[in-house]
Amino acid sequence: MENRKRPAIVIWLIPVLIGFAGFYRVTQAPNFGIYRAVDIVQLLGSGVCFGAALVGIIFMLRTAQH
Repeated sequence: MENRKRPAIVIWLIPVLIGFAGFYRVTQAPNFGIYRAVDIVQLLGSGVCFGAALVGIIFMLRTAQH
């Protein structure tokens, strides 16, 4: 059996596309103009931090199994 690993770009591309799709949906909402820029930056930063924590947890669980 061949041990084939996915290229790293595929692993990162899918979540980025899903994130952009969600962000695009929010920006197209009629009440998007009400949001302040500082709130949007804070939400994006929080999302990045949660995503990094999730990746760290998954990495930790995967290495603990091997």
